[in-house]
Amino acid sequence: MPRSILDAVKMGLWDFEPPEVDSEEFSASNAMPGTKEKLADMAQRVQLGLPIWNKNDRNDIETPPPGKPR
Repeated sequence: MPRSILDAVKMGLWDFEPPEVDSEEFSASNAMPGTKEKLADMAQRVQLGLPIWNKNDRNDIETPPPGKPR
């Protein structure tokens, strides 16, 4: 059984769905969308077998994610 989407693709499993993980179980990103930092955070999640998105990620330039200072 693959651990991540990357493992599944390497195995030729194109319909693989990773298990759901609650957003509270992994860190939100404070990086702004479209930045190299945000892409690095997302790539690390894929490598760890986590979802790409966290509902608490920063999603605009003005508003940091909950619990992060401005």
